[in-house]
Amino acid sequence: MTTTQRRPAAPPARLRGVQRLPLASEATLRKLAYASLATQAGIIVTGGAVRLTDSGLGCPEWPRCTAQSWTSTPEMGIHGAVEFGNRLLTFVLGFVALAMLLAVIRTFTSDRPRRDLLYPSIFLFGVIPAQAFIGGITVWTNLNPWVVMFHFLVSAVLVGVATVLVRRAQRPALAVPRRIGVPWLERLGVVTLVATAITIYLGTVVTGSGPHAGDPDAPRTGFDLGLVAGFHAHAAAVMLGLTIGLYFAARVAGSPGRTARTAAFLLGALLAQGIVGAVQYRLELPELLVAIHLAGAAVMVFAAVDAWYATRWHPVRVTGGARSEAVRAA
Repeated sequence: MTTTQRRPAAPPARLRGVQRLPLASEATLRKLAYASLATQAGIIVTGGAVRLTDSGLGCPEWPRCTAQSWTSTPEMGIHGAVEFGNRLLTFVLGFVALAMLLAVIRTFTSDRPRRDLLYPSIFLFGVIPAQAFIGGITVWTNLNPWVVMFHFLVSAVLVGVATVLVRRAQRPALAVPRRIGVPWLERLGVVTLVATAITIYLGTVVTGSGPHAGDPDAPRTGFDLGLVAGFHAHAAAVMLGLTIGLYFAARVAGSPGRTARTAAFLLGALLAQGIVGAVQYRLELPELLVAIHLAGAAVMVFAAVDAWYATRWHPVRVTGGARSEAVRAA
């Protein structure tokens, strides 16, 4: 379908100094959005590596690594290097988020302002320092499992916001997408997203009750591992049913093919995650499978947010000039 175009307004006076920054192309904005998603998902994996290698207290202080040093020292061994390396990645996330935010703000002084990218960019950039502080609290509390769980869940939210940012960045400048307009399908997408959030939360409870605490002396929740793993599995089963329903509902509603494809991707991710989860539990949680399961959680967040978003907006097609550009999602 052909999109409508908004008429750009003149840039406010307070933004005129931003004109000194280079104006990012649409392709560059998309690449920055992809980088935002990749780094937010990547730090979930590296954070898991810290925990799985018992390096959670490799740097026993925060924000310094030790009372005398900002960095890890050779005497701290591999655990200090792993924990300090993960801390350094926060600066990479911050740099990417700042570059994204400045690039978006710069467009406000051009003929193609990207206001649709502003709030996700602000959220990502603003929460990163808060997330670093939460990481500090995990150190101060000797890796309290509830704080560690919250630390992970904030990262999961950031992955979700970055997913929205990616899909909006794929939308051409000034394009106004049309709503799918099937309320019950949108509601099913929301319910599926909520079920995903509950499943992932219960997964963190399982992790907080299991053997991989990040340090041999770190506390655990005290819950029976088999009991909380059962709750997690039942939540995943409910999510499975909802995802299957979402796929067929999208087909029945005659919504764009992307809606069904995103539901199918979520279904595939859930099945793969379920297999890994079942195998790792039977093998008594080997580190490699736990790491794969953790990476799968990031994929699940992306897939669930993507499926929900696809129940709301038609794919955008821009016609004109020498070619037509198809954008997969709003």
